[in-house]
Order: sequence, then C-alpha cells, then structure tokens
Amino acid sequence: MDVSYKHPVVAVVGPTATGKTALGVALAEQFGGEVISADSMQIYKGLDVGTAKVTPEETHGIPHHGVDILEPDAPFSVADFTAMAGRLEQEIAGRGHLPILVGGTGLYVQSFLYGVRFTEEKAPAGLREQLAEELAQKGGAALYAELQRVDPEAAAVIHPNNQVRVLRALEHYRATGKKLSEQKAASLPPERPYRSLILGLDFPDRAALYRRIDLRVDKMLDAGLLAEAELVWNNRSRFRTAAQAIGYKEFFPYFEQTASLEACADKLKQASRNYAKRQLTWFRHMDGVVWLDAGAPEVQQCACRTVQEFLSKG
Repeated sequence: MDVSYKHPVVAVVGPTATGKTALGVALAEQFGGEVISADSMQIYKGLDVGTAKVTPEETHGIPHHGVDILEPDAPFSVADFTAMAGRLEQEIAGRGHLPILVGGTGLYVQSFLYGVRFTEEKAPAGLREQLAEELAQKGGAALYAELQRVDPEAAAVIHPNNQVRVLRALEHYRATGKKLSEQKAASLPPERPYRSLILGLDFPDRAALYRRIDLRVDKMLDAGLLAEAELVWNNRSRFRTAAQAIGYKEFFPYFEQTASLEACADKLKQASRNYAKRQLTWFRHMDGVVWLDAGAPEVQQCACRTVQEFLSKG
C-alpha cells in the first residue's frame, strides 16, 4: 500500500438534539461502519438518560465504541479520548470497516481528526491545591475572569460554571506560561493523520432546534432522568465530572428543596439551549464541515450521497 495513504474517517457532529445518533447508525449500515462515540459523558456507566446514550434498539446491531466504559468517578480527558479513538480507528479499519465518529464534544472530534499530540505535563507541586483554595476563597466567577484575561480563547469555549475545566486551563497557564490555544497549535502535526469527512447537522430555523431541545428534556424526565440526577447528587463528591454536567446539576436545587421540579426542568432547557449555541460556535470554526439541514426529510439520503462521493475519491 502507498505509504502516503490515509484511512478515511467520517464524523457526524452538531449541537445536541439534531439526530446525530440516528444518522451515524444509518451511515454505518450503508457503508459497513462502526461508531466511535465522541461524547465526553457517554463513556460513563449508569448515566444513560441524561447523556442521551444510544439504546440497544437504536444501534440496529451496529457496534458502538467508547460507550459505557468507565465508572462515573473515573477521570477522562481529551488526551485519553484521542488515545482510545486512535486505537479504535486502527482496529475498525483493520476489519475493513469505516470508522464513524458521532458526537457533540467538539474538542474530542477536532483533536482526534487534527492529530493533536498531548504531552503529560506535571504541574508544580501544590499548584492544584493552591487553585482549589483560591476557588474556595474568591469563587468561580473570579477565576473565570482571570482565565478570560490570560487565555481568552480557552475561556470562550469553557462554560463559566465548568470549574473543572476553568481550573485545568488556569493550571496549564500558570505551570507553563502558555495558553491552551498555543499548546494546541504547537502540538499539531505537519499533516493530519486521516482523510476525513465531517458532516454537521443543524436546523436553519433556530427556534426549531430549541423546540427539539425542550421536547427532549420532557422525554428525558419521562424516561427517568430525575433518578439519574439523584444518583449524581448523592455521589456528587465522587462523580465530579457528572456533577458539573448539563442534565444533572440543574436538579440539585430540587434535591436541596430550594427549587421546584418545574423550575429545574426549565433551567435544564435553558442550559441545553446555551450549550447548543456553544457547540455550533465550535463546529462553525472547524474547517471543512459539510452542513446538512437536520430537519429535511431527505437528510439521510443526502448524507449517504456525500459519504459515497468522499469514499469514491480515496
């Protein structure tokens, strides 16, 4: 085989509630593919409803990798994802199948497809504890404001309430004196490792997307979301990532008996709409995304034609 040959990889991206899971399965069925989940929360066992995890029925028998692999108290980083996805891509391609990334965690998709190399940098002793102390004394808003000053690019894609990622970005800056964006640019290889096609799902009418998000939250509540949220609430000191995740933390006031269930559900709908905006911003900044109308009746046929053209050029 030509040494310059690059494996083809397809990615299905876009904001929450646009039908990525169904399209990924349809493409896998059509082109002999296997799915690699690019979702930072679906890796955790037992957190099914709030993460909109694919159900056994929805898979149509298509293998889905990177789902249900860790206990909710286990840490998992973008470096862990790129290492895992790299192994999976080799295995799937080795079977003669098409690797299909499906998910809305833009940092995961971009880092993998661009071939970002992560180095384990040891933070100076005591830095993490110092940041935790500052968080306790000054509050999250003050540390997020500091991140906006020293690394506005990182702050732009991190939610102010996501204290784990805010602290991690500040820790990186204080330990190295470099922005995360600078590190990312320095860690890019001269060439991308795969020949990739990125399909983006979106609704031209923003109100249609927001209606889908609101309806999805209602369906999640019917499917048992509250019980999952209570599990996270009861284990919030251990399930640190889940306790920060959209879908769970919005119900904490309900368990604290400081807000009604309806108010918490409304808060989740708003948080999900805001998250969808951030996802769109991320994917709009990625080059080469082929955008499809998620609400169009022929969206799957259109996606299949696009993938067929992509594969025929390989």
